[in-house]
Amino acid sequence: MQGTASDQGYQEVPGGICAVPGFKAAGVYAGLRKRPGSVDVALVDAGEVVTAAGVFTQNIFCAAPVTVDREHIADGHARAIIVNSAIANAATGEPGLANARKTAQAVAAGLGCEPADVLVCSTGVIGVQLDMDKLLGAVPDAIEALSEEGGAAAARAIMTTDTVSKECAFTYGFGGRTYTIGGMCKGSGMIMPDMATMIAVLTTDAPVAPKAAYVALKRAADISFNKVTVDSDTSTNDTCLLLSKGTGEQFDEGSEAFEAFCAALGHVCECLARMIAADGEGATKLVTVTVTGAASDEDADLCARAIANSPLVKCAVAGHDANWGRIAGAAGRSGATFRQEDVDIDIVGIPVMRKGLPVPFDEDAARAGFEPAEVELAIDLGAGECSTRMWTCDFTHGYISINADYRS
Repeated sequence: MQGTASDQGYQEVPGGICAVPGFKAAGVYAGLRKRPGSVDVALVDAGEVVTAAGVFTQNIFCAAPVTVDREHIADGHARAIIVNSAIANAATGEPGLANARKTAQAVAAGLGCEPADVLVCSTGVIGVQLDMDKLLGAVPDAIEALSEEGGAAAARAIMTTDTVSKECAFTYGFGGRTYTIGGMCKGSGMIMPDMATMIAVLTTDAPVAPKAAYVALKRAADISFNKVTVDSDTSTNDTCLLLSKGTGEQFDEGSEAFEAFCAALGHVCECLARMIAADGEGATKLVTVTVTGAASDEDADLCARAIANSPLVKCAVAGHDANWGRIAGAAGRSGATFRQEDVDIDIVGIPVMRKGLPVPFDEDAARAGFEPAEVELAIDLGAGECSTRMWTCDFTHGYISINADYRS
């Protein structure tokens, strides 16, 4: 597990994706969202063609932009990323593919690059065609609005049911130089990523080679975004993109510089992933599920995922109920290998099970332990040395209300 930012020497800086020198961004209103004036199109520009890497949803119903981006990023390079909210452009057939490509062409024409150097992302309602007059009409506005201070506007523009925008940036030092990694993401519901995240854009001035950039991004996503679940659903549009504008000798796999970059990228992604879980639809709590003592990494993940996805566990957290039976039940059906007589469980730091049997605890103290914005559920399987963490949230009536009324 990673240490804290201070442990690793990371320093948080303002600016999000634009904290990295040379990047500009914008968020403009195209009219795709129902709320007039709410920015709904984001544009990120590196100013030139740079190293690019991406990981994408494994959902068979993948959106048109995912198909196009897989084509465009195949050579490991890109210049710009455009993201629209409100409409997912998923399950839209050939017209949807054509619209994604038209969007890339419009941005490329405005920036003076090739369409293949533009990556396209969409998020929102599935099965609805984009209003291309509105979207293409906003492209010149987005290009004109590009600014080194535009990161916050871009982060707002990619929101759907998110209640807050999500962005961060950190610097880290290596080899006498200081590098910056910035990021923004969106995600609140339909969240349990598979190979990527909801929509995330990461920027850096670390000079990472294309192949190494993909390896680093995949590794970072696996320990962060792929450890988040709100409701166990994987989106049709999950996309995580990295643009590297670094100069100098490129970091290759296996080097100390590459490992330092991977650690820093993982830290940024973890910060963003925690923001997603904390902003789960209707959520009042960020829940960290910690599994230790697993026989394998796979077992640790299976157990953590079962607990984090359990509606019963999530409802217990919402009700401030230290119901250890729900955690034990989820672990027992997870597929992880362990003996129940070896299991310890702690809820909000309070021991509630030791060696597979309940131990007395103060119910009032346990209820009070649920008051903070973040709570932890911990289970030691007593079967090995492997461990993991996942982030989730509680289930409240708000989740039902948001999703019952999502399209209407």
